[in-house]
Amino acid sequence: MICFVYVLGTRTKKRHLTYVGWTTDLARRLAMHNAGTGARSTRGRMWVLLHSERFDSKRAAMSREWHLKRDRSLRKKLALSRFAPI
Repeated sequence: MICFVYVLGTRTKKRHLTYVGWTTDLARRLAMHNAGTGARSTRGRMWVLLHSERFDSKRAAMSREWHLKRDRSLRKKLALSRFAPI
């Protein structure tokens, strides 16, 4: 099974927000987040894809997701590369 790990980003008036997740269908999942039917913490915002990686197994994707969720410096760098500093 092909899986993807992704980092989404959005900008509020005061800060940049990122969200890390995994899926088997990247386009469908991004559409769900933007429609308000994704994860609760992503509702009410418009998200853009900052980064994605492809994996051949769910286990590998979930492991990488775990590491990305803890790597705040990488997520901040990705957000700043897409959005202007606040």
